[in-house]
Amino acid sequence: MTSRPDLNPIIARVTDRIRRRSEHSRSAYLARMEAAVAKGPVRAHLSCSNQAHAYAAMGPDKADLALGRAPNIGVITAYNDMLSAHQPYEDYPKIIRETARRLGATAQVAGGVPAMCDGVTQGQPGMELSLFSRDVIALAAGVSLSHDCYDSALWLGVCDKIVPGLIMAAATFGHIPSIFIPAGPMTSGIGNDEKARVRAAFAEGKATREELMAAEMASYHGPGTCTFYGTANTNQMLMEVMGLHLPGATFVNPGTPLREALTEAAVARAAAITALGNDFRPAGEILDERAYVNGIVGLMATGGSTNLVLHLPAMARASGVLLDLEDFDDLSGAVPLMARVYPNGLADVNHFHAAGGLQFLIRDLLGAGLLHEDVKTVAGDGLTHYTREPELHEGTFRYREGPAKTLNDRILRPAADPFAETGGLRQLEGNLGRAVIKISAVAPERHVIEAPARVFHDQESVKAAFKRGEFTSDMIVVLRFQGPQANGMPELHSLTPVLTVLQDRGLKVALVTDGRMSGASGKVPAAIHVSPEAACGGPLARLQDGDLLRLDAAKGELTCLAPDFATRAPVVADLSANGYGTGRELFEMFRRSVGNAEHGAAVVV
Repeated sequence: MTSRPDLNPIIARVTDRIRRRSEHSRSAYLARMEAAVAKGPVRAHLSCSNQAHAYAAMGPDKADLALGRAPNIGVITAYNDMLSAHQPYEDYPKIIRETARRLGATAQVAGGVPAMCDGVTQGQPGMELSLFSRDVIALAAGVSLSHDCYDSALWLGVCDKIVPGLIMAAATFGHIPSIFIPAGPMTSGIGNDEKARVRAAFAEGKATREELMAAEMASYHGPGTCTFYGTANTNQMLMEVMGLHLPGATFVNPGTPLREALTEAAVARAAAITALGNDFRPAGEILDERAYVNGIVGLMATGGSTNLVLHLPAMARASGVLLDLEDFDDLSGAVPLMARVYPNGLADVNHFHAAGGLQFLIRDLLGAGLLHEDVKTVAGDGLTHYTREPELHEGTFRYREGPAKTLNDRILRPAADPFAETGGLRQLEGNLGRAVIKISAVAPERHVIEAPARVFHDQESVKAAFKRGEFTSDMIVVLRFQGPQANGMPELHSLTPVLTVLQDRGLKVALVTDGRMSGASGKVPAAIHVSPEAACGGPLARLQDGDLLRLDAAKGELTCLAPDFATRAPVVADLSANGYGTGRELFEMFRRSVGNAEHGAAVVV
C-alpha cells in the first residue's frame, strides 16, 4: 500500500516519524505474528484430549468443532450489569452462537474480563484501581485466548479502560482477526448542561442531595454508554476510525433491530476473514502506524478524551508501534475541531450521530487529506468503506452511502469550516515536566494562566479548602502525588464542580497534576499527566504554596517562575495509606513496576 498523493504533509511527516521510531519494535512484532500465522489454524495442533476438553459443553456444535474445517470464533466479553454500557452484552453470546451456526461456523465464549465503572468509583478509593484495570483486562483476555482454539475473535467492550485493554490483547494475538462489537449509547436524558448546573449548585450548597440525585438519575437512566463525549465514546470513535468496528456500528442505540443486525453482521465478517478463507485480515496487520495516526486524527477532530493520550501509546506498544506526545501535539496542530459534543458543546453523541456522525466526519477528513485511506480494515481495504452507513431495508441489512453534508452545523462541521482551526489537545513542556492539556472546551482567554500555586496532596483537601472559603483570588491548584506509582493515577473529575464554580465567580484558575481528568472534564484549564510524577521526585515535588506558575497552552509551556525552584529538594510524601482497602493491596506490584505517563503508564507493555 502507498500513501495517497494528497495526504496532508504534517500527517505524512508524523506517520513517517512514527514508522522510523518503531522500525525495530514493529519488525520484531510482525515477525512474531508471521511465525504464528505460518503454523496454520491453531486448533489443528491441539491433541484429541485437548480438543475434547474444549468442546465438551458445546452441544450441537461438537461435531463441527471436532472436524476443524469451519471457523471457530472466540468471544471475549466484558459483560456485567454494574456498567450501563455493558449491560446489553448479556445476550450477545447467544446471538453470536446462533448466528455462527446459521453460517456454518461455531462460536465459544473464550473468557470474560473485568469492567469497572469510573462513574461509580469517581472520587472514591476504588478509582485508584481504574487505570491498572486496563492491564488486568489485557492479561485476562490473554489467558482467555491462550486455549488456542480460535480462528478469529469478537471483542465485547465499550468503556474507559476496557477497550484499550482489549486492544492490547488483540494486538498480542495479532495473528488472528479481531472485530470489536459495540453496544451503543443510551438514549438521551436531561441535557448535560442542566446536569452540570445542578452539580455546581450542589458544590456551593445551593441544591439538595435529593435534587442532585434526581438530576443524575435523569441523565444516566438506561442501558448503553453514557451520552457525553468522554472516554467510552471516544473509544468507540477510535474503533471505527481505526477499522475495527463494522462501518456505522458505533452510535446505534441498544435494543434496536439495527443494533442486533450489526451484531449478526459482525459475526458473519469474523467468520469470513479467517485464515481458512480467502480474505484473511489478522489484527496485527490492521494495527499499524497509519491506523494509530488515524485514531489520533479522529481524537483531535472530535475533541475527544485526554485519557486516550495515555491509552493510545500503550495500545500501540502492544503492536510494536511507538507513539510520543510530540505526535499528538503535531497532529493537533494540523487537524481542525469539527465537532461540538459535551463537554465542549451542548449536544450528546446521539445528536452527533443524527447530524451525520462518523460517516460524515470520515468522508470529510478523507477529502481534506487528513486521514490515511490506504489502510486495511475488518470491512475491506481502504477507509472509504467507513463513509457508508448501515440500514435495514424491508428487514434486510445493507449499506448505503453516508451523508456528504452535515445535517446540523451547530454540532458537526466540515474541515473547511470548523469550530476551531486546530484540534483539542496540546503538549506542555517546561521546568515542571511534560504534560497535556485539552483546550477544545476552554475559552481562549483562559489559555494562558499565570497565578500563585496552592499545593495539595489529595482531592479531599482541595474540597475542604473550598468549603472553608479559602479560594478568593486567582490561583493554580497543584494536586501532586496522583501519578501511577503514587496511587494508580486516579481521575480527578470530582474536582470539576469546585473549579468550575471558582471560574464562574470570575477567578482565573487552573489545575496542574500528575493525575488524570475524566473525559467529561474540560472547561477549566488543566495540565494533566505531568511527568516525571512527584512520587518519583519529579518537579511537582519541589513546588511550594505561593510559587508563581505559568500555564501557557498557546506556547505549550508549563513553568514555575520561582528563582530558587531548581535548587530545592523534593518533598517526600507518606503514601502508605494508598496501599490498603478496596483491593489496593493486590496492586502493590503494579504501583512498583508501572511505566511513566508519557509511555502510557502501562505495566504489561
